[in-house]
Amino acid sequence: MAAVPGALIWEIVKKNNAFLVKEFGNGTQKVQFSKEPNNLYNVNSFKFSGLANKKTVTIQPDQKEFAVVLGTAKTKKQNQPAKAVHKSVLKKEFRRMAKAVTNQVGDNRYRPDLKNAALARLSAVYRSLKVSKSGAKKKNRQGVRVRGRQ
Repeated sequence: MAAVPGALIWEIVKKNNAFLVKEFGNGTQKVQFSKEPNNLYNVNSFKFSGLANKKTVTIQPDQKEFAVVLGTAKTKKQNQPAKAVHKSVLKKEFRRMAKAVTNQVGDNRYRPDLKNAALARLSAVYRSLKVSKSGAKKKNRQGVRVRGRQ
């Protein structure tokens, strides 16, 4: 089967596809978002499109293990969707996860143009996984001056 160029796929799906979300921004300005699985910023553009590009990056939360899943597309398995994504689970602290994402996406020459977007997505997903501590709030331990009547 011959491979279809990504630019041709983008021209076909850029104005109408199942993942497209059209909203109005300020005034009458239209904003287009995309809910496709491998889109880091959820923006309808060729650069971030998971449909039109062979090499894609996805960062998703793993709710069962409270970890982050980094997925990269295998370019030679495009006709086999079940085997098309290489997933790795990141469970360490944020700096090590950021270093792993930087190595995989940018330094490995996979998609260096998506390095900043991947780090921004990692930061947002990591913040969403943090659980706020429940319980009583800490009391102010500083001495409070109370002025009495004289």
